[in-house]
Amino acid sequence: MKKISFIVIFFVGLICVNAQKIDKVEPPFWWADMQHKSLQLMVYGKNIANFHPSIADKDVAIIGVTKTENPNYLFIDLNLEKATAGSFNILFKKGKKELTHTYELKSRMQNSSLRKGFDSSDMVYLLMPDRFSNGDESNDTHPNLTEKANRSYLGGRHGGDIQGIINQLDYIKELGATAIWSTPLLEDNDDKYSYHTYAQSDVYNIDARYGTNKDYKRLADEMHQRGMKLIMDYVTNHWGLKHWMIQDLPTYTWINQFPGYANSNYRMSTQLDPNTAEIDAKYCMDGWFVSTMPDLNQRNPLVLNYLTQNAIWWIEYAGLDGLRVDTYSYNDKVAIAKWTKAIMDEYPNFNIVGEVWMHDQAQNAYWQKDSKIGAIQSYNSYLPSVMDFTLHNALSVVFNEENANWQDGIIKVYENFVNDFLYPDINNILIFAENHDTQRIHNLYKNDVKKYKLAMTLLATARGIPQLYYGSEIGMTGDKNVGDGDIRRDFPGGWKGDENNAFTKEGRTEMQNELFNFTSKLFNWRKTKPVIHFGKTTQYLPDNNVYVYFRYNDNDKVMVVINNNPKEQRIQLNRFAENLQKSTSGIDIISGAVLDFTKTELFIPAKSSMVIELK
Repeated sequence: MKKISFIVIFFVGLICVNAQKIDKVEPPFWWADMQHKSLQLMVYGKNIANFHPSIADKDVAIIGVTKTENPNYLFIDLNLEKATAGSFNILFKKGKKELTHTYELKSRMQNSSLRKGFDSSDMVYLLMPDRFSNGDESNDTHPNLTEKANRSYLGGRHGGDIQGIINQLDYIKELGATAIWSTPLLEDNDDKYSYHTYAQSDVYNIDARYGTNKDYKRLADEMHQRGMKLIMDYVTNHWGLKHWMIQDLPTYTWINQFPGYANSNYRMSTQLDPNTAEIDAKYCMDGWFVSTMPDLNQRNPLVLNYLTQNAIWWIEYAGLDGLRVDTYSYNDKVAIAKWTKAIMDEYPNFNIVGEVWMHDQAQNAYWQKDSKIGAIQSYNSYLPSVMDFTLHNALSVVFNEENANWQDGIIKVYENFVNDFLYPDINNILIFAENHDTQRIHNLYKNDVKKYKLAMTLLATARGIPQLYYGSEIGMTGDKNVGDGDIRRDFPGGWKGDENNAFTKEGRTEMQNELFNFTSKLFNWRKTKPVIHFGKTTQYLPDNNVYVYFRYNDNDKVMVVINNNPKEQRIQLNRFAENLQKSTSGIDIISGAVLDFTKTELFIPAKSSMVIELK
């Protein structure tokens, strides 16, 4: 009996020793020749903090070890100044117990640090992968992820994936888009509403219902072969409750606690208000976006470093061309500036656009890099680009305001551009009529094709980087008041058995083809027009709801005429003499008509536009 007990105890002890393991090391690998020569590894395993790490490789040095109150984490700082591509072993020792982890340093792609980000020469196509195209039905549901596919449920998983995006790249290119911004693709294991993927549960892995990390890299490669750019939607402000680190917090201060949960007041103006109460600013920055999305504490250096390295890892691994940062102005503004600067220091030609949902141009411009408004408070976000929500606000209403008075109608667009002087880099702002969080423009304009064409004319010719929301080009509708799922409907033709395949000319209805062809003509023309990408603007006060502006540089001039009036209008050309100068003719790229500018008047039909290349 005693002998049996001894054997049992021996094997139990052996199992316990063998059970000790390293569950995760993040980043999972790195690159030897990065600009920044240090790396912080997050090591996770049961009581791993009780082990002492060491590295025998003379070219890689441990320069710091951080432990927290949670013994399951160890943060190891490495100096990679002398490191070259290859592998090295990290030895973890506790008495006679030893664990070994082999870590890999890869070689960077040639000229990786000099990659060119998206800019105003691009048109960005925004899509939601779950709702765009289902290219691989085998991954619609995954055994290790909670929410299963249910296409009949507006707020459920519908099965769109990375393969679906790859399958439709030629369609997107044909439309005139040169870049894709996909809403997040990283794992989101929430029990429900996980399709939007903003409540992430693992930020080093693509959600298996979308595909794999290799699939994401393949998407970037396929796009680059077509001369297109990939923009990742990155979330710095919050994770999901199901994130594995939230389930076992590295430290109490990894997330913002009050203690426990408190909701954001959503008042982003408190971040820049010189008179704001500290408690109001705190609840904006530190309050949780919603109860299922814990707010990350970027003031904690471990958190900030983790987020910085993770973003760089994805840029380097997948070959990204830009980031769109969700809820940028809800982050701690000092910490998020450090995060942004670290990425831009690594990739000086890169681009990052922040979601700054402000309704005032000065408040919006505050967040752009080198803002003179921010400088008043000694603040620089280092953020190259912001989203032009004030122009979006105008586009949501102006084309319904036909018999406008002095403050309604197209004048709202004019007045928006009056404040361009507030932005330090006016060309590098994202302009849009709608996105995945707003009302569908076709819903606002009651499927009026003429109004849509006016909006697209403006997006294609105004300063900034135009962004189109998937389905706009074929008239997709949806009402945000019904629910977010209604403005995020499935693209027709993205699923086997769809009656209407709008990805093909033959599959589109007559109206869908009219919308698609107009959009495609405008944005394909725009691709080769530096005068639109980087040219200057002169705008004229709207008259009778007719808006005229010029885009020009040393080589070219384009005259844009937008008639928001329900009646045909005639405009006197002598009013535009300072821009027309010696131009005697022009070609309207929309209709193909040749226009005679030796005449005194120009006629423009009701609710129509012209984009005129001047000769």
